[in-house]
Amino acid sequence: MAINLQKGQTIDLRKNDKGDNYDLSTLTIGLGWDVREKTGFFSKLLGAKEEEYDLDAIAFLLDGNGKVVNLGEDKQWNSQYKSNLFKSDVIFFNNVTFPNGSGTAKMVYPDTLSKTQMREKVNTLLRNGETIVHTGDNLTGEGDGDDEQIIVKLDSLPQRVQKILFLACIYQGQKNNQHFGMIDNAFIRAVDAKGKEIAKYSLSGTEFSGMCSMVFAEAYRKDNSWKLRALGEPQKTDNFIEILKTKL
Repeated sequence: MAINLQKGQTIDLRKNDKGDNYDLSTLTIGLGWDVREKTGFFSKLLGAKEEEYDLDAIAFLLDGNGKVVNLGEDKQWNSQYKSNLFKSDVIFFNNVTFPNGSGTAKMVYPDTLSKTQMREKVNTLLRNGETIVHTGDNLTGEGDGDDEQIIVKLDSLPQRVQKILFLACIYQGQKNNQHFGMIDNAFIRAVDAKGKEIAKYSLSGTEFSGMCSMVFAEAYRKDNSWKLRALGEPQKTDNFIEILKTKL
């Protein structure tokens, strides 16, 4: 049975306290949410459309000092933020693979791909040697299950990667006056290679009002294994770059 993570809780990704074993040939971090129906008499009378949110799943790959050391092929960095993060140790919708894989880190998924085509593309990337694959940017949260995923082959990562920090951000949340307190059924979860849910963390609730980003958890090496620690750190910023700057 999956653990509903609480802030600060640490679990062993290979086996939990109840003795459940997990297949970590791949670890999937899934992000999901639902569109929220417009409420109120006039909204319903006028047939107002459901309100759409764009949540993004992001991962920072950290070294033994807890730092992101590879900012990609464009290494410029200043107060204006000039790095495009291609082939970097930051996995997000514009850098969907890890640079030590088959060299497709510059790839961006076409908007025309169906969910089936997307799954086939992701599986091909994993078969071709990619160790981390982001499944692309879902703009609405429509449909059941995970809306975005980051898939990681933990045991295939180089030793220089000692920790992975996972985040969820609302794209342009501040501009659009959106925050986690407004989103229905938002969650982020960890799933093993056989589809067994390891742990889950709810992102919805009044305690997250005004918060546009969530530092969800960190997976880290410990005693030749991997552990997962729930961080549950909400932040007002909707820009993951502001969080990244604290890890440089």
